[in-house]
Amino acid sequence: MKLIIAIIQPDRLSEVKKELYKEEVNLITVSEVLGHGRQMGITEVYRGVKENGNLLRKIRLEIAVNDTFLERTLNAIAKGARTGEVGDGKIFVLDLAQCIRIRTGETGGQAIG
Repeated sequence: MKLIIAIIQPDRLSEVKKELYKEEVNLITVSEVLGHGRQMGITEVYRGVKENGNLLRKIRLEIAVNDTFLERTLNAIAKGARTGEVGDGKIFVLDLAQCIRIRTGETGGQAIG
């Protein structure tokens, strides 16, 4: 089992969801977050002084998958999020030690779906 964490541009969320649904990945958690990468945020001039708005609005996706769904999930996220511009985002893959479905008590891969 793996936990996928993806940080993407807010305007790419609908495209990423569309690609995930095509791959039958329906269980996702979406959060609005702030952050920046190499671009270091936005620089603006306010009253003649440079101001760094270091944190940009991003979307964080968290998706737990069984190993058989890993590659197709990663490909779907990358395909939906990619614009070719700086700031498209990152995808992290972590080992998932345990998953428990609270309603039924199922554990492991069965609990993921």
